[in-house]
Amino acid sequence: IMADAVVTVRLVRSFEKRNFRPVVFREVQLDQSVRDFMQRVRDDIVTRAGLPPPFRKYDYDTMKIIHQAHGAKTNELVMSTEDDEQLILQEDQSLRAAGVAHETEVAFFKKEDYGLYKANPTTSW
Repeated sequence: IMADAVVTVRLVRSFEKRNFRPVVFREVQLDQSVRDFMQRVRDDIVTRAGLPPPFRKYDYDTMKIIHQAHGAKTNELVMSTEDDEQLILQEDQSLRAAGVAHETEVAFFKKEDYGLYKANPTTSW
């Protein structure tokens, strides 16, 4: 078992406008809590080079698995709205217990935005 995983975090700024940026995190400890990993991501993106300011200061509060390594990718543009019960990470779980493994991709977004998008899943250009 690898101690450190590579996890891609898709920062979702707007579901409607399909405005997101993938950010790769290396040396992710899968036994840390989801809450701790979210904080690491928030701390990191504030100073990460090449990330536009709107992405740095956003109020991200929820993570959801988009796809696993060697799993089927969804053809949703930002992320699937299916299987939230299984795929939304619970803050008090470890990443591993929540289903995150090496090369997993997760979306990081504001739950309120996602709820509005799910209620009316349209994209604007």
